[in-house]
This record gives sequence, C-alpha cells and structure tokens, in this order.
Amino acid sequence: MVTHSYAHVNSIRLHYAAQGTGSLVLFLHGFPEFWYEWRNLLPEFGKDHLVVAPDMRGYNLSDKPTEVEQYQMHHLVGDVRALAEYLGYQRFTLVGHDWGGMVAWYFAMTHPTWLDKLIIINAPHEAIFRRELTHNPAQQQASAYAQMFRDPRAEAILSARNYARLTQMLFGSNLFGSEAEKKEYITAWSRPGALTGGLNYYRAMTGQDPANASHPASAMVNVPTLVIWGEKDTALLAGNLDGLTLYVPNLSIKRIPDGTHWVIHEQPLTVIALMREFLETS
Repeated sequence: MVTHSYAHVNSIRLHYAAQGTGSLVLFLHGFPEFWYEWRNLLPEFGKDHLVVAPDMRGYNLSDKPTEVEQYQMHHLVGDVRALAEYLGYQRFTLVGHDWGGMVAWYFAMTHPTWLDKLIIINAPHEAIFRRELTHNPAQQQASAYAQMFRDPRAEAILSARNYARLTQMLFGSNLFGSEAEKKEYITAWSRPGALTGGLNYYRAMTGQDPANASHPASAMVNVPTLVIWGEKDTALLAGNLDGLTLYVPNLSIKRIPDGTHWVIHEQPLTVIALMREFLETS
C-alpha cells in the first residue's frame, strides 16, 4: 500500500508518497500535478523498489515558500538531493515529467554520481530547449502559454469556475480522468498557496531561460537515460529530441506517436512497459 509521510529537508517540509522496499526510484511530477500523477505507476514499481513520489515544493501538502526566488532550479535540485539523503540513499533512479523532468535533467547534470539511471517523460533538456526557443517559431508559439502563467492574474484566471481552465488542460482529451480523480486534483489546487506555488516555477524563469539557473559547467548528462515522448504534445514539441545525443551519449528515445503531454495518464501500461525494460537492462 502507498504510505504518506513528511520529510524536513533543505529548509522546507516535503510531503511524499511511498511504496515498496529495495533500491530507490524517485518520481518528480510536473505542473499542474502532484504526487498523484504517479498513482498508476507506484504499485507496479513498488513490487521490487522503494518508490517515492514527493509533492514538490509549492504543491499540495508540501511547504509553499512565498518568495519567487525559492523556486529557482538550485533549490529544486537541492530538494531532490536532500530527500534522497533523508531516505538513506546516495544512489538512485530519477524519473521526471514536465517540470519534474526539467529538475531531473538538471540533477543529472550536476549530480551524475548520485544516479543509476534517468527517465524523462516529455520534458526538454535545457540546452535543446533554449535552442528551440531561440530558433524554432513553432516552439516559441507553443510556449506562449508560459507568459500567462507568469502574469499576476494567472491565479484568478486558472481558478475561475472551479478551476475550469486547469481541468480542461489536464482532462480535456477525455481519454482519462474519472470524476473522483478530477476531485483529487481540484482539492490539491485549492489548498492555500498551492496554485501560486506551482505558478512560481514559471515566474522564477527569466527571459528565455527555461530554468532560471546558473547553467551547469557542462550540459552533458553522463547517466544511462531513457526519454519517453508523446509526439502529440502541443506545448513541448518533438523538435526537443533533435540533437539530444550530443548531450546524452547513453540515450534511448521511445516515441509514442499518439501520446500527448499527458501520456503517463493516457497510456500508463505503455509507459510502465518501457520503463520496466529500461530498468531491467544492465
């Protein structure tokens, strides 16, 4: 069964869900999600691992710093390292989607000796993403939504009519999401400060830097890496895969042609099978 606990790490309190025993696999969610994004994967990988899915800072039951600067990348990476240490591990597999994937990329760049493997789901490597934002008009247009998320009015816009915009964004395809699941999300979004916390990830960006961090000395990722990509993602286009091997020598890319940004929810069995194959390959 999934258990719920809190860890006081990196000067904040993080809530996390956990299941199983063994080697550690950490799961990092994106916006506008929380640990619950991984609800279909935790029971599977909890069979032979300790799987841990935190609410990242600013979300759901975790602390929600009010200063935008507290959402810069070095703080987010520090949370991951501190949580792993709290759990008693200095070596683990890291899985991330969307913003969680951005954090996972940065963690792999800056802490490669901590990782056995890296799994990224529809989240761009920052060097590739900066290239696409600079030179690809299609990605520029696809990323235009981020400007609205940084706007001071974003909370009012996204929470109007019982979070209709967020519900449409996440569940609009009608391919997944029961009424009970939608209620779980609305409850998480409604917690005091939670919507602002999630939006502060975008507000911590500066210009076209997708992470607002001091760039690592090297953008290389010297960790065995699996990238799973739903090719119908309308926010993060598949051009973010082009040239990725320049930065990730030990790379496996698995494209899901009919998957969207929410492929974890749409096709959990496919995602599980791809992850399982990767984790079981030496």
